[in-house]
Amino acid sequence: MFFQTYLESDLSDQFERMRRQMDSLFGTWPSSSSIRAVAAGSYPATNVGASAERVDVYIFAAGLDPQSLDIQLQQNLLTFSGKRELQRQDNASYYLSERFNGEFRRVLSLPEDIDSEKVEANYRDGILHIIVQRREAVKPRQIEVK
Repeated sequence: MFFQTYLESDLSDQFERMRRQMDSLFGTWPSSSSIRAVAAGSYPATNVGASAERVDVYIFAAGLDPQSLDIQLQQNLLTFSGKRELQRQDNASYYLSERFNGEFRRVLSLPEDIDSEKVEANYRDGILHIIVQRREAVKPRQIEVK
């Protein structure tokens, strides 16, 4: 019994070590099951929600100058990029640094029925909110029965 428990524990430890090595080589797998998901730790973190009228994209990017962001929408691909520069002291030693620093670029696939002419973007409290309206022709229409 002791030997079996030790063997199972050792095997679990070996699998965990192998998983960490694979993550360090190839990056971590997306935590979501969505085909559109990206690896954990991607910058900036992004949420996308949709309703019958519009698609809402929330980009969590505190500390950025909104004027320095490049946002483009071509067909149903939303691309946003920019640069985040953190102030660091030259004479300081950092034991842990988890905030993203440098250039970034993300491309999101939005639903096919968006209207690329009706887009609005607002930046407030470190959150970039992009609203993309859906085309009128594809919105559900209520039909009255007489």
